[in-house]
Amino acid sequence: MNNRKILPFIILGVIAFFVLISISSSLFYTVQADERAVIFYKFGEGLDKENVIAPGFHTKAPWNDVFIYTVRETAADETMDVLDKNGLPIHVDVTIRFYPVPEKIGYIHEKFNRNYVTTLIIPEARSAVRQVMGRYTAEEIYSTKRAEVENTIKAECEKVLSENNVHMAALLIKSIQLPEQIRIAIQNKLQQEQEALAYQFKLEKEKSEAERKRIQAEGEARANSIINNSLTDKLLKMRGIEATLELAKSPNTKVVVVGSGKDGMPLILGNN
Repeated sequence: MNNRKILPFIILGVIAFFVLISISSSLFYTVQADERAVIFYKFGEGLDKENVIAPGFHTKAPWNDVFIYTVRETAADETMDVLDKNGLPIHVDVTIRFYPVPEKIGYIHEKFNRNYVTTLIIPEARSAVRQVMGRYTAEEIYSTKRAEVENTIKAECEKVLSENNVHMAALLIKSIQLPEQIRIAIQNKLQQEQEALAYQFKLEKEKSEAERKRIQAEGEARANSIINNSLTDKLLKMRGIEATLELAKSPNTKVVVVGSGKDGMPLILGNN
């Protein structure tokens, strides 16, 4: 009798369990560490742009929609054909690194939805690449001003993206392909410039060495002139006497005859 009374409650419990399981995806959601979310309240205030949902396990009413965005840095590769300053065709591959400002994903969703990469970032990057590369020659883009081109493209693209709550971390030119004849001409010119710089360096080095030798020779000549002008007869005799006195102290010296040498210089007579 008691089992019959309990049976309806058991059946209702089982039904409720399965209903809960079936709608659990509408009640519960998880935001990962590299994600943020915003909620759209269908029967309320609409999109809540200000309250960004942090990582973790959350619940919601089944009729509300949750939009989850990845906020980690993401890369997108683009291949395009552009024209340089002189109208020469250039094929370039670029990589764009970016991420949405986590606190502003509600505004991004309101304006661009979750496909903001294709509607905002890619078009702006392509436009900036074409405009900036159109200010430089193929040679400058290919060799001498590649870093400057990258930085300029990034600065111009970042200005637009930052106004739309997206941060551009970097824009890198992965490869540049020029028409074969243009590429060969640029490489030959660069090689000739390197050879000219090497030859100029060699000339400067030889010139510096010649100047060093000239200065050294002038210094030696000036020193000899000073010495010759300072060597008087009296000074030589005095130095000779000083040397004789020092030598006289040697155990090998036996006889010192003063005034018997040339110009009256002392003579030293020994065993040898």
